[in-house]
Amino acid sequence: MSLYEASIRVKHECPYRSISERYPDLTIREWPLSDCQVLEITAEATPTDELLAEIDQLGTVLHESAEEDGYHVVTQSCLCSLEESIVDRFEKHNCLYQSPTIYRQGWEHYTVIAFDGDDIRGLLGDLRSDREIELLSKTSISEKQVPHSMLAPVDQLFENLTDRQVAALQLALKTGYYEQPRQTSLRDLAEQTAVARSTYEEHLRKAENKLLTNAGQFLRLVTAMTTSNPLQVETPPQEEQAAD
Repeated sequence: MSLYEASIRVKHECPYRSISERYPDLTIREWPLSDCQVLEITAEATPTDELLAEIDQLGTVLHESAEEDGYHVVTQSCLCSLEESIVDRFEKHNCLYQSPTIYRQGWEHYTVIAFDGDDIRGLLGDLRSDREIELLSKTSISEKQVPHSMLAPVDQLFENLTDRQVAALQLALKTGYYEQPRQTSLRDLAEQTAVARSTYEEHLRKAENKLLTNAGQFLRLVTAMTTSNPLQVETPPQEEQAAD
């Protein structure tokens, strides 16, 4: 199976893109999560008071530093800059979005992994229908080059899990329920909550089921380069000859 990595840049109305256009030496990297974005903002020069005020409006500052080689800040923002329409179009054309999105000099830069060259051509034609877009590169890659970390974005892995299911899973992980040997029991875990054991177990099992189901869609890609089944017993050569 052939894989392709494509880098494209897009222009459309977006708050982060607009900031990068007004401040050409600024680079914004965005990692989208399920309900927010984490932004890494770097500048080659000391930011002006005007720029600092705009950064403060983006969200909560998690880290900030100013060194001789420039300015660096990490924020958590609730702005929905990564258009749902863009993500939907990637998926429509069988392309996997690889974060982060990079905003620089008025452009949004995206990297996607596609399974066929026609998928990329279809995506580009779709995007060109309503926005300015440029294809920067398209490279054929081997399956071993696909970064596994980008195949399973965090927000997709935990998609459809309720808050209680996530909390049940987090408690089980924290207290060693999944260690070998187990460090706790379902009864002990339930006693740390305000729900009955049966209710806690239901939350935990549903969380496990949803997590594995969400991860399953990426399993084929992760194991694509494996030519043998490590669980399958191979017939020794001498036995094959005897069978003949």
